[in-house]
Amino acid sequence: MNDKEILSQEEVDALLGTSSKTNDVHIVDENEKDALGEIGNISMGASATTLYTILGKRVRITTPKVSTTTLKDLRKEHPLPFVVVEVQYTRGIEGTNVLIIQERDAKIIADLMMGGDGTDVADIELDEIRFSAINEAMNQMMGAAATSMATMFKKDISISPPISKLVDFADDTEELVSFDSGNEMVLVSFEMEVENLIKSNLMQLTPISFAKEMVENLIKVEPVTQQDHIEEEVAEMKEEPKTQIAKKDIIDNTMTIPVKPVQFDRLDDKGLTGDNKLNILMDIPLEVSVELGRTTKLIRQVLKLAPGSVIELDKLAGEPVDILVNGKFLAKGEVVVIDENFGVRITEIITPMERVNNLQ
Repeated sequence: MNDKEILSQEEVDALLGTSSKTNDVHIVDENEKDALGEIGNISMGASATTLYTILGKRVRITTPKVSTTTLKDLRKEHPLPFVVVEVQYTRGIEGTNVLIIQERDAKIIADLMMGGDGTDVADIELDEIRFSAINEAMNQMMGAAATSMATMFKKDISISPPISKLVDFADDTEELVSFDSGNEMVLVSFEMEVENLIKSNLMQLTPISFAKEMVENLIKVEPVTQQDHIEEEVAEMKEEPKTQIAKKDIIDNTMTIPVKPVQFDRLDDKGLTGDNKLNILMDIPLEVSVELGRTTKLIRQVLKLAPGSVIELDKLAGEPVDILVNGKFLAKGEVVVIDENFGVRITEIITPMERVNNLQ
């Protein structure tokens, strides 16, 4: 058999219906990883800003690392309890995105959102209320990420409310997410810091098909080149003479219009002197309220209130109460009982200057 009769590898692949090239839809090449890293960098940057607003703590998210993995490998590498947050993209792009955060980090976020300081969270249980807080934080974070992606892709993007659950990665029988555990997926890993409370990895899982769809949407957006700017400037220069003529016509027409200052009719205040002026205001109703005291409580303390609960105020027994007029402090008094109704006997009225300052 001579060389001309030997089939090439491409011809063999064509006969067998296979290909030796690495353009399979299940493979993410380096260029696609770079694009996904850029998408993750911008979208999670917006999420970090949103998380800072929610928690009131400085949030820092590092540049992402993009790789591929399977759920089976992920369980082996991270055999810890994690909170899994699944988000569906429903408009603009369609697919599933999953955020994975450590259980301790989720507890800190929930505690901060409920008025705590984020410390000593080891004994905190992620109950329904705390999961609701986590869902709200993730909803706002992913909403900010979707807005950034909409700007990148130049299309409207919507997401469904996130679904969170606690998953033990060491338990192979426990369902993780709605992905096929044997298929590869894109893993985008970030290092997240929340002041001195959190310093750990935030992971994002995406099916390869959905990841490729995002890359395609990014590629479709045509960048504005220097040539585009030049063409726009040339077009504006061509239109400039017409614009100047139009401006001149407007100026000429404006010069022919007589302009006079606006004159208002003078209000006649005859007969409205002295007490008569004050009489006009006498029938205006004002709301008078009495404030027994105030206190400050955390959200978790308010949620525990029930019939029979006692709330301690910042006033001592027998201390004068505050009298407010339209929400402004006016006087102090003591509580009295008139027949079967409560009343207040005024003991002190603030000075006129203080009243003026309270109204400002």
